[in-house]
Amino acid sequence: MSKKILVAEDSSVIQNLTKKILTLQNYQISAVKNGKQVIDKLGSETFDLILMDIHMPQMDGMECARTIRQMNGEIANVPIIAITGNANNYSMDDFKEAGINEFIPKPLNYDNLVTVVNNYLANGN
Repeated sequence: MSKKILVAEDSSVIQNLTKKILTLQNYQISAVKNGKQVIDKLGSETFDLILMDIHMPQMDGMECARTIRQMNGEIANVPIIAITGNANNYSMDDFKEAGINEFIPKPLNYDNLVTVVNNYLANGN
């Protein structure tokens, strides 16, 4: 059974690119455009990994990650990987404090995205 990934990205171009790359890796992909939709989606589905943009409307990635970490059950432990074009504005401590496990800088690099996702899903980091 393939692993399920939730992609939270408000840019349709980046969302579609991410979906195509990860579908080629045989992952099941669901996508939403903001953090509020992430929380709504987690109320009805479970995922093995969340890829989340940091700058989104309605609820940004940092706030969304903090909200997920406060949820009940296994979902509170799902790996969250931030996708951001502003990695220099944050330290890894900022991400960790919010409950984010790792980050991938934009522009997305195919090999980097696949390596990080595969690492988390294969090794359970």
